[in-house]
Amino acid sequence: MNTLSDRLQRLAPSATLAMSQRSSELKAQGVDVINMSVGEPDFNTPEHIKEAAIQAVRDNYSRYSPVPGYPELKKAIVEKLKRENGLEYAPSQILCSNGAKQSVCNTIMALVNAGDEVIIPAPYWVSYPQMVLLAEGTPVFVEATIEQDFKITPQQLEQAITPRTRALILCSPSNPTGSVYSKAELEALKNVLLRHERVMIIADEIYEHINYVGQHASMAQFPDIKERVVLINGVSKAYAMTGWRIGFIAAPEWVVKGCNKLQGQYTSGPCSVSQKAAEAAFSGPQQCVEEMRQAFERRKNLIVRLAREIPGLEVNDPQGAFYLFPKCSSFFGKRFGDRVINNSTDLAMYLLEVGHVATVGGDAFGSPECFRMSYATSDENITEAMRRIAEALGRLK
Repeated sequence: MNTLSDRLQRLAPSATLAMSQRSSELKAQGVDVINMSVGEPDFNTPEHIKEAAIQAVRDNYSRYSPVPGYPELKKAIVEKLKRENGLEYAPSQILCSNGAKQSVCNTIMALVNAGDEVIIPAPYWVSYPQMVLLAEGTPVFVEATIEQDFKITPQQLEQAITPRTRALILCSPSNPTGSVYSKAELEALKNVLLRHERVMIIADEIYEHINYVGQHASMAQFPDIKERVVLINGVSKAYAMTGWRIGFIAAPEWVVKGCNKLQGQYTSGPCSVSQKAAEAAFSGPQQCVEEMRQAFERRKNLIVRLAREIPGLEVNDPQGAFYLFPKCSSFFGKRFGDRVINNSTDLAMYLLEVGHVATVGGDAFGSPECFRMSYATSDENITEAMRRIAEALGRLK
């Protein structure tokens, strides 16, 4: 029989990739679509990083790499964590993978048993609950509304924890909302977690450097809980290296050993040339990171201002990443011709097919009253996209 596994049947396809594909189909038909659906910097990888990769090819870095990554890359990560975050890790506490996405999935697969609960604040990145389901765990969602800047409170966290809770996934700066937890907010959550020793913290910090409020705060900075934190980061967002596929975990050695065992069986070590490029990214000049951050901040200010001018949208001011997550429920029930807007997915499809702007409905992120726009594109594209969105929304009656 042509039957896929039950494991696969439980998974949903990625909504962000689905919208990007639909956008590409329209573009192929000659439609001028502005794609704000995918979270990918529009900058090119900095030159010194590309040169390091070219040199790696010349130096014949073309064979299998060690499963946890080259020692030189792990050393560069250790030095980065100490220099930028004030965190002490040994190379044996680092494992490099094929992107931060694999790092998250490795961690969940290594920690979660069937029936274990994993707390996921909503809105959430689309893949978190799917990874928990893949591990036969149970996602437990804690809703953080726009009124609380999409950040959960210590009281909400305490109420969500049960004897079956195994982990909390915390993404800051956040995809899809751009919200950033301050040190004080993290400490308040940490104080709750200290009372529940079985709960691990999976801290996804891939947007660390795209931050508009100053120093990045990490859950790993608190000595009394560091041994329960799996810090996840990589090069994709900060260095415009999405296609190079290098992420890492910094974690207690027993977690790293478990993830190493898992990764050794299903992908082995990440791309050799990409690792040498990542080493140059972490060890080389960092001015490129700040230049991109400044550009994202300028774009953020632009899109927030334009979105707030559109009647019916409720907009907060993101503090990091490159996403805007406006509340759009005031449009539900409205129509354009025979088309009725029942939810944010309907609205996103309407904006794509009528307004020719690709966004992603909030249903996929656990917040069906919102939708996500990525402003990792030019100022001109943002301005034109918001003009089209305003016009399209104005036609709904």
